[in-house]
Amino acid sequence: MKRHLLALTAVGAVLAQGQAWAQDATAEGIAKYREMLEDGNPAELFEMKGEELWAQKRGPKNATLEQCDLGLGPGVLKGAFVQMPRYFKDTGRVQDLESRLLTCMETLQGFNAEEIRKTPFRRGEMANLTALATYVAAQSKGMRFNLPNATEQEKTMYEVGKRLFFMRGGPHDFSCATCHGQAGKRIRLQDLPELTKNPGDGIGFAAWPAYRVSNAQMWGMQHRLNDCYRQQRFPEPKFGSDATIALGVYMGVNAKGAKSIVPAIKR
Repeated sequence: MKRHLLALTAVGAVLAQGQAWAQDATAEGIAKYREMLEDGNPAELFEMKGEELWAQKRGPKNATLEQCDLGLGPGVLKGAFVQMPRYFKDTGRVQDLESRLLTCMETLQGFNAEEIRKTPFRRGEMANLTALATYVAAQSKGMRFNLPNATEQEKTMYEVGKRLFFMRGGPHDFSCATCHGQAGKRIRLQDLPELTKNPGDGIGFAAWPAYRVSNAQMWGMQHRLNDCYRQQRFPEPKFGSDATIALGVYMGVNAKGAKSIVPAIKR
């Protein structure tokens, strides 16, 4: 009996070791795959489109976005992305990059922000908004996240985002923390970063907007969060809602010190 137990223990140890080796090999293979794709990241096309849109006179007011204030002053792009979401006095709201760009499109160019919010991702002005976000975010590539968290509004949004991150619900009783609350989790060969703290350079919050190879689409953080809610079987959140921005504040503050690699490339 003792020999039998020892044999089973040995077999279990070998299987566990083999599984760990397989996981390491898979992770290494995925990393090499991404490295090869980086040389021809299609996100660059969206970045170029965003650059054109930024300086193009458009909308009912026939104006550019070159005076858009993203938190560091009108027209200042470098470093703005890694300090967002943040509080803006003119709107009285904490805004992420995409919702702030939408505000600028409305105030400077005369677009109807509410109509754009209702537009499906990747269509019409929503597609343009994603391209703009890609361009702006790329201007802070290599810089480290350091979100301001000093105002009452920013602190409140952080706490709301934290509660939403751990809130379980839906038919599967999921939360954001189900997948991203612990280290070492994986789904479909994809490593799941722990987002309750700084997960490392270019991981999690510091990797979006990103080009998704699996569906040949460019996704911003709003699209990423929308899809997370879909996978949890939650109701679809409204674009730029307080809930999605609060989650962005929580993850962004936790990512302090992480280096942005945007625009990234994802599976």
